[in-house]
Order: sequence, then C-alpha cells, then structure tokens
Amino acid sequence: MDAYDVVVIGGGAAGLNAALVLGRARRRVAVVDAGEPRNAPAAHLQGFLSRDGMPPAELLAVGRAEVTGYGGVIVPGRVTAIEPGFTVRLADGPALSARRILVATGLRDDLPELPGLAELWGRDVLHCPYCHGWEVRDQAIGVLATDERAVHQALLVKQWSDDVVLFAHAYAPTAEDRRRLDARKVPVVEGPVAGLVTEDGRLRGVRLGSGRIVERSALFVAPRFVPIDELLRDLGCVVENGLVKVDAFGRTSVDGVWAAGNVVLPMASVVMAAAAGAAAAMVVNGDLVDADVRAALG
Repeated sequence: MDAYDVVVIGGGAAGLNAALVLGRARRRVAVVDAGEPRNAPAAHLQGFLSRDGMPPAELLAVGRAEVTGYGGVIVPGRVTAIEPGFTVRLADGPALSARRILVATGLRDDLPELPGLAELWGRDVLHCPYCHGWEVRDQAIGVLATDERAVHQALLVKQWSDDVVLFAHAYAPTAEDRRRLDARKVPVVEGPVAGLVTEDGRLRGVRLGSGRIVERSALFVAPRFVPIDELLRDLGCVVENGLVKVDAFGRTSVDGVWAAGNVVLPMASVVMAAAAGAAAAMVVNGDLVDADVRAALG
C-alpha cells in the first residue's frame, strides 16, 4: 500500500483546498477523486473572489495542478471502504494507508420528478439565488413549491426580479405565508405542475395540470440535499439531525477523521466549502504535529 499522512476523499473545492494546505505543510497527501462534481451541470460558479464566473471544471483543473505542484497525489477512483487504522479501499487499484482521513464527498441533489426538470438543472432550473440570481435578473422567474422552504425562496428571489411567481404545486401556502408573499408582491399560481415547456433546450414555460402554460425563463427549486456520507457513517461517526456531527474545524467523533464541505455543510457554496477544507487541513496538520511530538517523547 502507498502510505500517506492524510488521504482526502473527494476532489471538489473542499478536498482540493484541504490538500493544498496540507501539501504546503509538507505533508504527504493523496486526493481520491471519483470525478463526479455536484456542480458539473453549471456553466459558471459565482461569488468566489477572483474566480467569479469561472467554469467549475476549470476551477478543479487549476486546483489539481496546484495540489500536485506541492507534491500531492491525485488518485482517480472511488473509495469503497475505510478501515480503522486507516486503510482506504478503492473499487479499482491498490489500497492506501493514512494516518488521518479527511472526507469531502459532498452531496447529491434529489430533484422533484417533473418532465423536463432534470434536463435543465444547473442552467434554467436553479436552486441558489446567490449562485445564479444575477444571471437571471429581471427575467420571468418561477419558484416551484415542494415544501415550506419555497416561500422563503420566493421572497428571496424577488430581490433579483420584479416578475416572480410561486407555483403552489405540492405545498399549500398558509395564511401567514400568503400575507408575506402579498407584501412582497409575489403572486401564487394554484394547482399542481405537470411539467416544463422547453424550446431549443431552454425553459419557455411551466405547464400546469390544467393544461395552462405560464411563461417563465427561469425556475428555482429547493432540492432535497442528500449527503454522500456512507463512509463516515460506516466508521461510526455520530450523526445529529441527519448530518454527521463535526466541530467548527470538521473534526468528527471518530479519532483521526475529519469531514469538510457539503457532506456536512449542505448550504455551503463553493467558496465556503473551500474555506472549510482549508480550516480542517490546518487542524489535521496540528494534530499530526502533536502525534509526532508524542512519538518523539515516547
């Protein structure tokens, strides 16, 4: 087995930034990357100082080059198990050994099942106005209500356009919801949504169950965030409120195991995930220094 100080599992912003910090700390670090970034459908990333508007794939390519520039190793592959000690098993290729583990496997977006929605995900069907609101400013925008979060989303999206409607679909706004929506001048379109109307690969409208089509060029949806945290759960990490519990620096309840990014922070943007990876890496390195001192004194 190849031996490392730290094996980082996940090659997104959190994992790569952690590996960069660890490489600069002269740690032997490997990043295992399954090559399935969550934001792959998006054309650009926003809100990342000095990287605003950069294609997500370009950010990752630059990040990998920076990590390898400090001696880090990028291992393409999928981790199937982490054994105490730590041995990292891959679906293909030799196992890796590590003194410490940092999991940055992110999450997947569980989307509503509506015809045409998944095909437009990351382009005209969006979830975060801070990530995409500027790009659809002043357009005809819809918000699809699948649960109570949609009301907050609609109130928020109104910041970017005067033409915003809430499609009640699977959630009936309460009287208080409607009072707040009225105050923000967001009308409610009653009835279930049957699907999306597209033309040349772009959103043109939302088709209701009644057959009526409401013209829209962008649709915000609140997906269900599903952390990809099976590896952490299998190690016995404590789970609290549906998420693996970590401290402010990503330390889990299992000694020697950290987690950073969307796997434990579902609402984190790219820049927030990168920062979480950097913070965790600093504490991981400090933990290794303490272990080295104890060994020297031993």
